Amino acid sequence: MTAVRPEHEYDPLTDHPAGRHGSPWFRADNLPRTEPDPYAYGYAPQGPEADVYARVPEDVYARVPEAVPEVVPEADVYARVPDIVPEAEPVLDAGSVPAPPDDSTMALKRIAEPPAPPTGGRAERRRAAKGRGHRAPAAATGPAAPDRPLTRAEARRAAKARKDSAAVVASRVIGELFITLGVVMLLFVTYQLWWTNIRAHQQAGSEAKKIAHDWASGKAPGAFEPGKGFAIMHIPTLDVVVPIAEGTSKTKVLDKGMVGHYGQGSLKTAMPGDRTGNFALAGHRNTHGEPFRYINRLKRGDLVIVETQQAYYTYAITSSLPSTSPKNVSVLKPIPAGSGFTAPGRYITLTTCTPEFTSTYRMIVWGKMVDERPRSKGLPDALAG
Repeated sequence: MTAVRPEHEYDPLTDHPAGRHGSPWFRADNLPRTEPDPYAYGYAPQGPEADVYARVPEDVYARVPEAVPEVVPEADVYARVPDIVPEAEPVLDAGSVPAPPDDSTMALKRIAEPPAPPTGGRAERRRAAKGRGHRAPAAATGPAAPDRPLTRAEARRAAKARKDSAAVVASRVIGELFITLGVVMLLFVTYQLWWTNIRAHQQAGSEAKKIAHDWASGKAPGAFEPGKGFAIMHIPTLDVVVPIAEGTSKTKVLDKGMVGHYGQGSLKTAMPGDRTGNFALAGHRNTHGEPFRYINRLKRGDLVIVETQQAYYTYAITSSLPSTSPKNVSVLKPIPAGSGFTAPGRYITLTTCTPEFTSTYRMIVWGKMVDERPRSKGLPDALAG
């Protein structure tokens, strides 16, 4: 039921009189022949409006064609005009609303979309074709698109880009050489400073046991052969006990951790049992057992004891020479030059390299015999304590 609206709510622009249609597709001359009903919308026009309806001539509706038998509903009009009827949007549930596309989806869409054909003249089309034939170098080195394999030229450029240049190969080789050299040097230093001492102590200890065994068995010393041990030296202040071998051969004596006696050729010196003379010895200061490592710490009055098969010979340190040339053989004379001795006597001379870990110069330490004790009388006081 249609409610009756008051007069003040009537809108002549939107509320159509009876027999009139609101659709824009209809014209007045297409309206069916029917009498206007002023009460069609529940509203009876009053005053001037009633006069307007009254003045409408009846023959106006007579001009309406008979071909229009009835009023066509608005829905049928839209059905006959499909091009202008908007499509009904599907109603989606809240859970089925698709999410907005992200950047990666839009990027893939842009990649998949083929480039628009050129719309310009012949020159523009030629430039576009040339651009398609010569791709950017970055595209050749980068990963290929999943839907397009690399061309032969692109594959060659990619393989060339993956190859290392000559400068890179050379720098890698040089770096590996430096690393190898560093490892070799480290191993050499470890061998010199650590392993040679261990090996020399083993060899010197073995030679000392052999000497003690010969003495205990009563074996006559005879002539001392080069490289063979014949005595044992004790330096109580430095806690040194080392065999003394004949000769100063580096490989046969010194590198085995022993102390060598200058007893050959022009450098031949006296033996401890001689009545006069200079008993001169040489030893390593670093590596290979380093028996003379700390002879620079010897002070005046410190004792050096040489043990032989017959006796113990005790020397007291008197002086030293911190550095001299390796060619200065005058320090080995019966009266050593620079020692302070002025008359013949029974002396001892210790020589070693200096500075440490080099063989540039020689360090000299001198001493004078202060006691000779036969083995039958027992150990000297310096060793007995």
